[in-house]
Formats: sequence, structure tokens, C-alpha cells
Amino acid sequence: MSTVIVTGTDTEIGKTVTTAAVAATALAQGRRVAVLKPAQTGVAPDEPGDVAEVRRLAGDAVTGSELARFPDPLAPATAARRAGRAPVRPREVERAARSLATTHDLVLIEGAGGLLVRFDEAGSTLADVAQLLDAPVLVVARAGLGTLNAAALTAEALRTRGLRCLGIVFGSFPPAPDLATRCNLADMPEVTDAPLIGAIPQGAGALPPERFRSAAADWLAPTLSGTWDATAFAGSLHEG
Repeated sequence: MSTVIVTGTDTEIGKTVTTAAVAATALAQGRRVAVLKPAQTGVAPDEPGDVAEVRRLAGDAVTGSELARFPDPLAPATAARRAGRAPVRPREVERAARSLATTHDLVLIEGAGGLLVRFDEAGSTLADVAQLLDAPVLVVARAGLGTLNAAALTAEALRTRGLRCLGIVFGSFPPAPDLATRCNLADMPEVTDAPLIGAIPQGAGALPPERFRSAAADWLAPTLSGTWDATAFAGSLHEG
């Protein structure tokens, strides 16, 4: 994998922290990593966005790229329209990703919100970017009640477009999971027909960067160059 698309089943579910963990783990293996944010919304020109947060957590060795920034915290197409600016289109993202891939071993493309959030007035989405790049899609999901339906819908949307779901990562796993959250560890792969390949601890983004980097591999499965195992993780919760 030289390029991976990172999407979510919703907004504010730990997509950026998950992207940072994947980047940190790859960097620890000596890989050259770039993070591309096609459209950053809801952030002022002088404020740090998602790319800056990934670099803060994973390290300055990450190359960051942001194609456009719009002030309103809305879907990229709507935010661009309200700002009176041209939207970001899939071909622009494709070109930027391919350029980064010539000098990096791994390019992570972090979307805004979910898979089918609109980029432009034509209805283009992150799924179109994945098709242009023939790139696998990593889905970040909530851990608790209600997540199965949203994740299943995202996985179905990927399949109908002929896209590969790399796997599901829980973007913020609580320290004391309730019954629904514990059951979701077993149910998620079944309802999505995709492997569960990570669980980022709740509050991981607030860790000191050095601790974040040293722990990141423990949160991600070997598919993402980590050591996390879903069966062992579920077993440890049961024992607790």
C-alpha cells in the first residue's frame, strides 16, 4: 500500500488521531509518510488544522499537505460555496496524492466527515478519489451503541463502488466499555464483512507526543504495521 484513504462513519470520531497513529507507526518502521487533507473546513486561516495535529502527534517527519481551507464547519462543497471559492475536485486530490507518492512510502488521505460527504456541486466524494487512485479505504468508526449500522452502510457503499475496505478502526475506545461496546468488537467484522484492525484509546490525542508515538503500534493491527490483536483485546476486556 502506497496510498490509503482514511474516512469515517461520522464526524468527530477520532479520524485525525487514527491517521496520526498510522503515520507514527509507519515512521517508526523507517517509512517516509505524507498526510494529505483535501479540504479543511471550520478552521480559520491562522489556526492549526488536521494536518498540523497529525504532525504534532506523529512527528515533524510527516510531510503535510492541505489543498484548500474553508472557514465554515460544513461539508466541503457547502463550505466552498459559502466562501465564494472553487471547491476541491477529485482529480486535484489524485494529482496531489500521486505527486506525494513519488517521494514517500505511504500517503494517507484524510477526508472530511464520512465517505459520501460532497466535495463539489457535481456530488463528487472521497469515494471518487479512492476510485481514481485505486486505493484501499480505512474506516474509522465509533465504538458504542449505534455504530454497527453506520459502519455497515459505509462498507456497503464501498462494495457497490468496487472499492476495498482495508478494515475498521475504533477511533476512541473507552477505558470502561459498556455491554454494547464490548459486543461490537465481535459484531463489527460480521456486519461490515471487513476486519477490525485497531482500537485507539479514548483521550489518546491528549497524550504527550512522545508517549503517543511509542504506544501507537499497540493500537493498530499488523495490517497497519502494529501489534494489536482483536481477539486478545476482546479477551482482556472479558477478563477485566
